[in-house]
Amino acid sequence: MDIEKALAALNNPVRRQILVWLKDRSNFPPALEEHADLDGVCVAYIRDKAALSQSTISNYMGILKDAGLVKSDRHGQWTFYRRNEEAIQAMMDAFAQEILK
Repeated sequence: MDIEKALAALNNPVRRQILVWLKDRSNFPPALEEHADLDGVCVAYIRDKAALSQSTISNYMGILKDAGLVKSDRHGQWTFYRRNEEAIQAMMDAFAQEILK
């Protein structure tokens, strides 16, 4: 876990809010029938919830993914994101260890 990269990713209130939203799938509209068996939330739903442009959300999700805080799966033209709970916990543990020394 690159703690600097993770902290940089979290240094934006919208990116932090996206992580909170992704914790509970009910924060978004129901998945389309053809996507009902897929994990995660499509980027279009994240974009709509955040009320930001597609390019901004794509950039934000790329930053969160590069930091390891989310995982993505591509299905056709759709990209689905979900939290990487293990990485989030590892980042929190590493941060606490560094700060509480």
